Amino acid sequence: MKQPAIDIGGRLVGWGLRPMVVAEMSGNHNGALDEALRIVRAAAASGADAIKLQTYTPGTLTIDSRRPEFFIHDPNSLWDGRRLWDLYAEAQTPWEWHEKLFAAARVAGLVCLSSVFDVNSLEFLLSIGVDAIKIASFELVHIPLVEAAAKSGKPLLISTGMASDREIDDAVSAVRASDCDRFILLKCTSAYPSQESDANVLTMCDMRRRYGCQVGLSDHTLRPYAAFAATALGAAVIEKHFTMARAAGGVDSAFSIEPAELRELVDGSEMVWRSRGAVRYGPQPAEDTSLRERPSIYVVRPVKKGERFTEKNVRIIRPANGLTPKHYQSVIGRKCASDVGAAVPMSWDLVCKDGE
Repeated sequence: MKQPAIDIGGRLVGWGLRPMVVAEMSGNHNGALDEALRIVRAAAASGADAIKLQTYTPGTLTIDSRRPEFFIHDPNSLWDGRRLWDLYAEAQTPWEWHEKLFAAARVAGLVCLSSVFDVNSLEFLLSIGVDAIKIASFELVHIPLVEAAAKSGKPLLISTGMASDREIDDAVSAVRASDCDRFILLKCTSAYPSQESDANVLTMCDMRRRYGCQVGLSDHTLRPYAAFAATALGAAVIEKHFTMARAAGGVDSAFSIEPAELRELVDGSEMVWRSRGAVRYGPQPAEDTSLRERPSIYVVRPVKKGERFTEKNVRIIRPANGLTPKHYQSVIGRKCASDVGAAVPMSWDLVCKDGE
């Protein structure tokens, strides 16, 4: 059974509707409010439906420690060798910017979302009127936070990167136990950037069936193809990291798309969504001309009354004015009921009745 659409900031989101495209700013403002405002305006100009921030400080995510486990040790990571505290200090969006960014977003017609990482950030976002709350993939296992967000009264977007089915079970159970039914599970691959071969967007269909909820995609690939596939499978939300220019650098710029790429994603997703259509058989109005040009049975040589129709004087040709081709063998060998010229569409009126 398809779940009802969810109202997020006045926009209905759900199965059968064009997916809501969310531009994730993350730390791509590089610590400059003016750049953050440029990103908001560019997201709107590029066709996004929503802007998403991340609401944290280093202290809400970790502690100021230099022990080895508080450093990233992964040669494949963009942040290899970085200390968590320093990375989060660089990437954070100052809380005093949030109201200004939300105000600019609403002027531009964007829905305002943000990710939470602790109860303090949740309470702050609720106080400034956020439209929906995002639970990041890393926080899906933070059940106390999930419960608090579910009790907030706001719609939830929950990313499932790294999560096992049991961990998703736990999060969904916590959400539903908190009397929240307005949530969307986002298929996600928590690699930065990720590859299409790791997207596994078919998982969305299983999540929709298993959890009876709306689903979408949080996509870290640099191309639009995973998003297009997700749209074809009924994604309610498509989320992409967004920057003015990857060349400008920044902690998340390497896996963020630029304005022209966002426009391509928005326009392409809408075309994919439109092409899904509905289950339908039979000709559509756009096919009327083609329908008239189908083949049919024609008399192609003059035939006298009483003469028999044969393969030489009757053919299946275009257009579709004569009997349909399935009647061809029923016509061959029958007598002609009246004199007929060439290039005449075959009809039963031209065929003698049995016994004549």
